[in-house]
Amino acid sequence: MGIEGDLREEFDRWEHAQTATFKVLPYCLLAVSVSITLLQLPVQLPLILGLSFAAALWLLWFHTLRPHALRAGYYAGLLAMTAVLAALAPWYGLFAFAGYPQAFQHLTGRSRYAGAAATAVISAMAFLGGIAKINAENLWWVWLGVSALSVALAGAVFYFVEMAYRRNELQKQALAEVHEVNVKLEAALAENAGLHAQLLVQAREAGVLDERQRMAREIHDTLAQGLAGILTQLQAAEQTAAEPTVLNRHLANATNLARESLVEARRTVQSVEPSVLAEARLPEAISEVTRNWSAANDVDAVLTTTGDARPMHTDVEVALLRTAQEALSNVAKHARANRVGLTLSYMPDLVTLDVRDDGVGFEPNAKRANGSANGGFGLAGMRQRVQRLAGRLDVESEPGRGTAISATVPAIPAGGER
Repeated sequence: MGIEGDLREEFDRWEHAQTATFKVLPYCLLAVSVSITLLQLPVQLPLILGLSFAAALWLLWFHTLRPHALRAGYYAGLLAMTAVLAALAPWYGLFAFAGYPQAFQHLTGRSRYAGAAATAVISAMAFLGGIAKINAENLWWVWLGVSALSVALAGAVFYFVEMAYRRNELQKQALAEVHEVNVKLEAALAENAGLHAQLLVQAREAGVLDERQRMAREIHDTLAQGLAGILTQLQAAEQTAAEPTVLNRHLANATNLARESLVEARRTVQSVEPSVLAEARLPEAISEVTRNWSAANDVDAVLTTTGDARPMHTDVEVALLRTAQEALSNVAKHARANRVGLTLSYMPDLVTLDVRDDGVGFEPNAKRANGSANGGFGLAGMRQRVQRLAGRLDVESEPGRGTAISATVPAIPAGGER
């Protein structure tokens, strides 16, 4: 239950204590008043004791045994007996005090204030010594003044007490509503437990699928490209076996590609950034990839960087680096180009990588025999990478007029949230 349960228990304890006090208070005050009066032995003692006994029976019947019957009539009768007793014996002013909680308990609305005012007038009479003393010493004006002051004070106290009661009722109502909401919430949580378990299963499956796609992209961008490059270099070495210098160069390129592919394969398994990015910023990393590719494929390739080159989020830099590698790999495999131009552009909100070649081009909308779009997994992998970052990949090409690939991603700074 928590705080809500503690508050409800506190309200219940307070109400029980208040109810018990209201039940016994009139009897206690009446007993004290009777005891003090007996010590004084007034002339009207038989009448006072008779009225006290009647008041006790009145309280027992209407206040204790049948508290919900004839409330206004009960209070009027009790007030009349209290007034007579206080007039005859001033110490019954103590018993008159019971009229305040009795008015609040048995009356409602404005009648409460009327009961409090009548109780204040009776208490003022007892305070001045009873009706006999007031008459003997001509204290009528004093009684009126004390009564007026007592009525004002009683009205003010009743007002604030009533406000406190209303606030407590509102708090009880609010707690009841909170309890009802909590019950419904617990029912909803219980009902949704199965759905939550299903969502967890789906999340695991989605995570597995995402990891499979990541591994597929990384294998294609690292191992597949590396093996293709090694194969190209070995084929070139086989064709230049009679030229030792050229042969050694191709063999050295194949060896370097094998080492780089092995390093990238290990980093892919460990889900860390490419080694070339771990050692340099993105422009330098793409520039190094471009120089190595140009030397290995004997094709002129140049990177141009524009804008404010600044560190980007790792996912942004990896996506653009892999796009550059895949685009260059496609040029080597398909374009038969003489020149490739790469442009890395830093803008306030975006980072763009453009790769253009003067090769044979292709028809981007053409379908392969298996039904996939032209370009195969390479273009699809590039597109998935940039789309995961809410980016866009555009491909422009036509037969005989070269190819332009443009990857645009948000400029998420290093350390920024994706």
